[in-house]
Amino acid sequence: MLDITIVAIGKVKEGYYRDAFFEYQKRLSPYARLKIVELPAVPFLKNSQDQTKEFEGEAIENFLNKSEKSHNSAVVYLLAERGQTFTSIEFAAWLNKKQPLILVIGGALGFSEKIYQKYPQISLSPLTFPHELARVVLVEQIYRATTIINKKTYNY
Repeated sequence: MLDITIVAIGKVKEGYYRDAFFEYQKRLSPYARLKIVELPAVPFLKNSQDQTKEFEGEAIENFLNKSEKSHNSAVVYLLAERGQTFTSIEFAAWLNKKQPLILVIGGALGFSEKIYQKYPQISLSPLTFPHELARVVLVEQIYRATTIINKKTYNY
């Protein structure tokens, strides 16, 4: 069984994203222990975007440092468009390494450069998605990967 923690800045506000996310989370339950951690988003103005990314980066670091004791074998990856890309088959093989994972989704502005430099990145796509939609795409791709791993009919 996969052990995955998704750390995300902000909450899913739109009901249709929330419904889709919970549907895939439910489908995943036989295959993965999925924990969701929502950290507060920081409001920003045009002239405070770098500062916002720094504050959100500190919240991510604080969570990861506090959870290090309980997740000491977990590997942390940021979700970023500049990260490593996969096909669905490759992503399934990557997930199937049986190691606990912490996958981090940044806020509306992405990550601070300090956070980018500290952690490896994977990408859902070279396209940029709203962070709420990225959560849905991520959990759907994790579900798709588990069906590939378990030889269930879903991925065509």
